[in-house]
Amino acid sequence: MRSIWIALIAVALLAGSASGASTGGSIDLVAYSTPKDAYGKIVSAFQKTTAGNGVSVSQSYGASGDQARAVAAGQPADIVALSLDPDIDLLVQKKLVPKNWNGNAHRGIVSQSLVVFVLRDGNPKHIKGWGDLVKPGVQVITPNPFTSGGARWNVLAAYGAQRRIGKSDKQAVRYLYKLFHHVPVQPDSARSALQIFSQGKGDVLLTYQNEAIFAEKKGVHTEYHVPKATMLIETPVALTKSGLGKPAAKAFYKYLWSGTAQKAFADQGYRPVVKGVARGYRLYNPPGLFTINSKSYGLNGWTKVNRRFFNPRRGSMAAIEMSLGR
Repeated sequence: MRSIWIALIAVALLAGSASGASTGGSIDLVAYSTPKDAYGKIVSAFQKTTAGNGVSVSQSYGASGDQARAVAAGQPADIVALSLDPDIDLLVQKKLVPKNWNGNAHRGIVSQSLVVFVLRDGNPKHIKGWGDLVKPGVQVITPNPFTSGGARWNVLAAYGAQRRIGKSDKQAVRYLYKLFHHVPVQPDSARSALQIFSQGKGDVLLTYQNEAIFAEKKGVHTEYHVPKATMLIETPVALTKSGLGKPAAKAFYKYLWSGTAQKAFADQGYRPVVKGVARGYRLYNPPGLFTINSKSYGLNGWTKVNRRFFNPRRGSMAAIEMSLGR
């Protein structure tokens, strides 16, 4: 009888393992600021699944660059959901994230968005294009590009838009100088920038399209405009080496590309990356939409772009910040 009971217990355990039953555990999720609401809903939905039953998820949100540096300095993280690839690459350099972090079918990209203009209700300054941002009397709110991933997307959208209309590299960088002289304050994150804009500071906010939609849902009286030339934002997620050792973390990572999770992103204004989900939403693509790999717009991938624009000592944005006394 004892042998029979042992055999039955073994079969039960194997069945539980095969069905993906959760053994509980915990996950440390470290993310950039803007998808907080989306991840909150995704975590709740995951915990109702077999794999997520009994799993606790600790969530931390902040400026993408700051979050990456915090993890590099020792903040616990099993999954990092950041604004751009270089912030995850920093953790690869620190040997906290494996080199093949972007090896899945979606290249590690979990959601997309666009850089847009959030305007005052009625658009009193008649802002329509990038040229309007550098007109006298116009104040632009954008986060600090040395703390915020969203700010870097904004910078590259502005630069690429200039290249699209035929400006040279030098002329496009000169435009960035002019643009940032219209920026009275640089908050640390996209969400902080939205809060400052909602308090009445500035005439236009450069931000993610999903942040503009978030503002509308929260009752901030604004409108947003998608410029003819703008950038496709692609936000990555990765398992850290500690997360790879946790079945619950691996299950949650996989769940992020499920229909339920992708719809949660879409409901918060993001663009789903799973085609089956994306077809259920009307996604407007402006005629001048470009990506980080649009060489004809002077962009040739994050490795070169990050070094060229955002090196803290020799990058174009470091020089611009120094010209502002920052």
